[in-house]
Amino acid sequence: MSTLSLPRPKSHLLHLSDLMLLGVAMVWGSSYGVAKGALAFYPVLGFLALRFLITFALLLPALLRADAAQRRDALLSGLPLGALMLSIFLCETFGLALTQASNAAFLISLCVVFTPFVEWGLLGRRPAPAMLGFAAVSLFGAALLSGATNGGLLGHIGLGDGLMLAAALLRAVTVCMTNKLTRDRHAPALALTAVQSGVIGLGSLSLALLSPAGLPALPGDAGFWLASVYLVLGCTVFAFFAQNWALKHSSPSRVALLTGSEPAFGALFAVLWLGESLSPLAWAGGSLIVLAALWSGTRRS
Repeated sequence: MSTLSLPRPKSHLLHLSDLMLLGVAMVWGSSYGVAKGALAFYPVLGFLALRFLITFALLLPALLRADAAQRRDALLSGLPLGALMLSIFLCETFGLALTQASNAAFLISLCVVFTPFVEWGLLGRRPAPAMLGFAAVSLFGAALLSGATNGGLLGHIGLGDGLMLAAALLRAVTVCMTNKLTRDRHAPALALTAVQSGVIGLGSLSLALLSPAGLPALPGDAGFWLASVYLVLGCTVFAFFAQNWALKHSSPSRVALLTGSEPAFGALFAVLWLGESLSPLAWAGGSLIVLAALWSGTRRS
């Protein structure tokens, strides 16, 4: 199909989709700082269990409304994908507890650059030669970022930063596996998300109950509960709906460009809200990661 035959999105819908995608980028970017604040009140496993069991409860009606075939497809795809997402959130949230929220926001965007190489390994789709350049720029940016944080030009990768890199790689694996596992199935998106949320929530709860420390009583601090509600409603329910709606009224490259601003919003939120500080070297490293992610994302789209 030629470009001329594609329908042009209506101007007002395109502008609305842009605003919604910027909202998604801001919400996702702020999630690192919000989650880091919540972790001051409650341990990682308990926090993940609470966040995703609430999400599961909110999305359960969508799963129950699906017909038998759709529920089967949601379970067949959602259970393995939920296990992958559980591993992502474990790495991401433990990593966030051990590094700056600004670092976490920058490092997780390496997923965009990792994805074509994981796609090559899992699905046999060879990345374009330019992706090697994007990967090199991103990894150099990560080295600058972690080095500036850990005291040196290209200093050692701290445990928190290492966990965020692992989370970025696992995100890339999940993107590819989602494509593979959902290609010939017809589970509604919300039903699939409900299953994934249930796996993450129950998995986190099981790990917490099996750990020697167990689970402490839920905190009574209002800030913790506001953070939890914000992450559930803003970073899951709103963001999921907004991104899928915008994809119907915008181009993939435009979506990639707008949501790719997430790390910048994350760093700004961490500096302004949490009082974190980033050196010029760290800003340079983070900027290289974002630029490589945007460049590679729009090229692939």
